[in-house]
Amino acid sequence: MSDTDNPESKARILVVDDEPYTLDLVKLTLITDGFFVETAGSGEDALHLLNEHTFDLMLLDVMMPAISGFDVMRLMKSTPIGATPVIILSAVGSDESQLTGEELGAIGYLVKPISRGELLDAVYAALGISVDEDSPD
Repeated sequence: MSDTDNPESKARILVVDDEPYTLDLVKLTLITDGFFVETAGSGEDALHLLNEHTFDLMLLDVMMPAISGFDVMRLMKSTPIGATPVIILSAVGSDESQLTGEELGAIGYLVKPISRGELLDAVYAALGISVDEDSPD
């Protein structure tokens, strides 16, 4: 589902999480900061959207039913959608989980709950966008 069609948005981001509250919170944070955001509530929906559209970045939950975030990354790996950079959003902060994400090619790993500043810092860094000094925290 498309959440903003602003042609002047900073980047196109796919947010994937099975928790509606997390999806809404991350989506609102990113839209408010000028990003184009689409959301998916499952790994299946994420793969469908990735095959239909090009994204500059994906924020991906690990623990989802049916297809986990790690499984999504494994399925992406050998396809053209595998070039989409991924930041993992997870309630699991174990070293093992973070290492798995890194081995699968994640460029970042954020442990929930995530502050607005932490989220935006990671997104800006992943996209190589410099943060405006006057942008809200």
